[in-house]
Amino acid sequence: MKIRTLALALSAVLSLNACAPLIVGGAMVGGAMVATDRRSSGAQLEDQAIQLKAASRIKDQLGDKIHLDVNSYNRIVLLSGEVNSEAARDQATAIAKGVENVSDVLNELAVGPASSLSTRANDTLLNTKVKATLVDAKDLVSSAFDIVVQRGNVYLMGRVTEREAKRSTDLIRTIDGVKRVVRCFEIITEEQLDQLQPKKK
Repeated sequence: MKIRTLALALSAVLSLNACAPLIVGGAMVGGAMVATDRRSSGAQLEDQAIQLKAASRIKDQLGDKIHLDVNSYNRIVLLSGEVNSEAARDQATAIAKGVENVSDVLNELAVGPASSLSTRANDTLLNTKVKATLVDAKDLVSSAFDIVVQRGNVYLMGRVTEREAKRSTDLIRTIDGVKRVVRCFEIITEEQLDQLQPKKK
């Protein structure tokens, strides 16, 4: 298993009035996304399989004890949402770790009641704002980031350099409604990034 450098930094951001909250999970595979994604096409398909298997197994075993989103990026799994106990939270981690090809699990499940529909709607809107902010940033490649939003907390996944990690975090902190930015990046060097770029003919 190849060694990854993971940066999981909890960045407390602006605490603002608007509750911001939900998430869009799932890697999109196909067309332009495959061409610009920093994972291999095989890794993208594998991440999709990991997400489906982990979500299915956790829901089968925990049922209504959990409101869950599962995201996988380069075999690193992020669990977010809510569970009704610490025991359920720990069990979700163990189940995800047992899924084939998973290299690491980042458990950001909160212990408490499931988020409301209005909170999830706010999260969906906030997710759109975050994506638009990254698209507008001329010095970032927006497709390098996977974005998850839960209860106003923004989780960032992807293979990025330290510069990209800092720049994206600084930008997202300024968005109205963001409570916290959690970096779940696989940090790569500028040299590694150069090797991932399409070669000019």
